[in-house]
Amino acid sequence: MNSTESAALPARPKWHQPFGVLSLLFFVAAQAFGYFATAPERDMGNLQKIMYVHVPAAWIAFIAFTVVFGASVLYLWKRQEKYDYAAASAAEVGTVMTGLTLALGSIWGRPTWGVWWTWDPRLTTTAILFLIYISYLSLRAFTEDEERRARWSAAVGILGFLNVPIVYMSVRWWRTIHQVQSTPGTVDSDYALALRLNAFAFLFLFIYFVASRYYLARLERTLEARREEAALAGGPIHV
Repeated sequence: MNSTESAALPARPKWHQPFGVLSLLFFVAAQAFGYFATAPERDMGNLQKIMYVHVPAAWIAFIAFTVVFGASVLYLWKRQEKYDYAAASAAEVGTVMTGLTLALGSIWGRPTWGVWWTWDPRLTTTAILFLIYISYLSLRAFTEDEERRARWSAAVGILGFLNVPIVYMSVRWWRTIHQVQSTPGTVDSDYALALRLNAFAFLFLFIYFVASRYYLARLERTLEARREEAALAGGPIHV
């Protein structure tokens, strides 16, 4: 066996692609149900249906950063790279979800509050959360040493998570124009089912995207190992 072929490429899980297709179909169906099968809200009309994306995206961002926290703690404890990959994968998806939450909140806020943005406690703490995980991803991008990158990222991931409960409780701790936390139990019963369906749709997509990014991270690491072996052996690189 050629020394450059010693590291086997990781296999993509068999459930992965079918799960991705089903998750996408479920997401489309949940969105269609929310838009077409629920009545327009009395004051906001169809604008209220932004809730079916805005609220689930915020929930999934919280779940993502909880995964980052747990995986970061496990990395510092076990020093196994799989935990670093899991944290980074969840951070990428969580950052996108937080950006989506902010963008849709701004679109929703313009006709209801009259402004695109205000330094409201909920909005401000969410923006800080977004910047923390942008910094987390930037740190990973600009740190070449793998062990140091994982260790520093884990520290930022743990400290950054401290802002998650602050974001969640900001609507109760401070005076704010943002409504209190929405759940299927607090919204009008006409909208609860659509909110639940879309929450699960976002959750399934989150699982798919994190699993995809985790697989790609393992693949990239394997290919990098092959390149290092090839460089040491002075032979061709087999990928």
